[in-house]
Amino acid sequence: MFGKSGKTRTEITTLVGAGTRIFGDIEFEGGLHLDGQVHGNIRGVEGATLTVGSGGLVDGGVEVDKVVLNGTVQGDVVASTRVELGASARVIGNVVYQVIEMASGAEVNGSLIHHDPMQPRDDRD
Repeated sequence: MFGKSGKTRTEITTLVGAGTRIFGDIEFEGGLHLDGQVHGNIRGVEGATLTVGSGGLVDGGVEVDKVVLNGTVQGDVVASTRVELGASARVIGNVVYQVIEMASGAEVNGSLIHHDPMQPRDDRD
């Protein structure tokens, strides 16, 4: 995302273009690229990657293995492996991550919560 050549790219299997608005939840596999708006939750099956372009908006929660965010999420972001926040990324909610990469200018209005998959989660909170 930030010009590093060693990263693997996920094939985009689903595209939601600019000007498209979806009202309802989305469940996907593979790679989803979002330039439009989703008013609902987004969930990816194991191994999925969500990429939100700078004009993209999610008004709901996100739960996926890997998130590359340059747009806005108004809800919690839960990534089981990696979160990449670009300079124009905005999260109004919590970010749960295993690995996070955050560019200068990215904004999180909530908590950053590290999730170590080797540690059992305490869901009593």
